[in-house]
Amino acid sequence: MYRIKTLNKISPIGLNRFEPEHYDVSDSQTQEDAIVVRSAKLLEYEFPDSLLAISRAGVGVNNIPIDRCSQAGVAVFNTPGANANAVKELVFCAMLMGSRDVDGGIRWVREQVASGVDVTTVVEKGKSAFVGPELYKKCLGVIGLGAIGSLVANMALSLGMDVYGYDPYLSVDSALRLDRHIHVVKDLQELYKRADYITIHIHYTPQTEHMIDAKAIASMKRGVRFINLARGEIVDDTAMLAALDTGRVAAYITDFPNNTLVQAPHVVAMPHLGASTPESEQNCAVMAVDQVKDYLENGNIRNSVNLPSVSMERSGVMRMCIIHKNVPAMLANITTLLSKDGVNVENLSNKSKGEMAYTLVDLGTQVDAAIIEDVRNLPNVIRVRVIN
Repeated sequence: MYRIKTLNKISPIGLNRFEPEHYDVSDSQTQEDAIVVRSAKLLEYEFPDSLLAISRAGVGVNNIPIDRCSQAGVAVFNTPGANANAVKELVFCAMLMGSRDVDGGIRWVREQVASGVDVTTVVEKGKSAFVGPELYKKCLGVIGLGAIGSLVANMALSLGMDVYGYDPYLSVDSALRLDRHIHVVKDLQELYKRADYITIHIHYTPQTEHMIDAKAIASMKRGVRFINLARGEIVDDTAMLAALDTGRVAAYITDFPNNTLVQAPHVVAMPHLGASTPESEQNCAVMAVDQVKDYLENGNIRNSVNLPSVSMERSGVMRMCIIHKNVPAMLANITTLLSKDGVNVENLSNKSKGEMAYTLVDLGTQVDAAIIEDVRNLPNVIRVRVIN
């Protein structure tokens, strides 16, 4: 019986995929084998020795101590793409709100009524304060062409926009999703100088913090409308506010409000609504649960942020799952040790990710605890788990 601890409210459509005969699921679980979480902060969480995996029902993992998890041999999963459609739709809402001052117009209408004015008598005169350009035949720049960015780019084409995309880490899968009419550029400056609208869809890391700074904004087309539904820290707020004051940026639409931004003109700040749809929450929960189940039951890894993706059909009678450092001769050391004890390796898969590596070994015979302990004691081995 696997013990699963839930933090935050996780969609029951996902949690119901944990079969009750194999999983004990609750928010009060102790000595848990896995955690399913949304935004609860685990940075100071004391991990029990039993913890094997954390599955984040969402993309951002800033609330999880990744380095500490890697050191303890805890696999961390997220759910890229599960909320992509929800964010895509909000991007186009943001583009429209940044074009015409819809938010300001709605507030103005309410203010007229509140002041006792018959609003029908002032609409035609007052509406001129809220006009703005159409999206049709404008240029959209998409920074980051992953699960969300590729959907945004394709949909913009269907609205008659010219689309430029930039992604130095563009995967084959993402490239295949892109319409052939999208201009994929290798130089971000080319996107900056062409785009009337820019939307950013990248992860927040130390390298991307304040990526959109004064220098980047100065390279953009004057009057650009900038959309940030990725992470607030990617944009330097001070530089953005200065650009809004001068008109270099016509509007900034962000899903990450703070007290300074909310009070600034030409800023539309939303309360982190990107993935706030029931469909998105269900998709994330299902994906988070399925990934942690496959890891617990089979040792397979998909969408881990700290370990490589490794998936292998089961063969033999016992599977050994080995998390280790990505250093030379690890495979040779493992297989030499097993063969010395006369254990037949039926199948093996090994991949690395940065400093970490993961090896699945299917064995043709049951091995005793002493052999497993020998593997566990090899230098640079972090964690060994056996699945029968």
